[in-house]
Amino acid sequence: MKPNHHLDFVRIKLITEKRLYSEEELTSSQKVVQFISKELAECDREVLCILNCNAKCQVINMNVVSMGSLTETLVTGRELFKSAILSNARGVILIHNHPSGNFTPSKEDFLVTTKMCIGGDILGIDVWDHIIIAGGSGKRYSMAEQGKMQEFRNRWKEAGEFVADPLFQPPAKEQRFGKHL
Repeated sequence: MKPNHHLDFVRIKLITEKRLYSEEELTSSQKVVQFISKELAECDREVLCILNCNAKCQVINMNVVSMGSLTETLVTGRELFKSAILSNARGVILIHNHPSGNFTPSKEDFLVTTKMCIGGDILGIDVWDHIIIAGGSGKRYSMAEQGKMQEFRNRWKEAGEFVADPLFQPPAKEQRFGKHL
């Protein structure tokens, strides 16, 4: 008896629960904060959101990626970029709150942002900014306005060139077809 061979097709579709469209182009951190601050300002724990945007910086949708504790939240690239991919986003803006009212980024905030810039570059989705909102105070820290996003991209580019350089060198003759040939 022959085994049945078949291929299952899977369809993935984003279903929006609530329309969060904005015709306004979010070209500054101030506009982003005005757009989303009501959602995050009064949260009693850290919440990380992603704004998925089209090429004009207009918001396609927003996704709450992670809800954490008073002082931290966990995020993975998989969870962060899932809605961006399904939304066919050109770029994303990360935004999270610090319920304590301190808008100074932590070392972990910088590390996560660096990793997300690298992941976005690989996926072809720009990470335009990571904004930290200080509780309900209205104060914010924009990594783009502070030049950090460009710094992260430059580090990635330098690391990528370092890693890629040996890949483009032709292998030695004896290595082209394996060591034993």
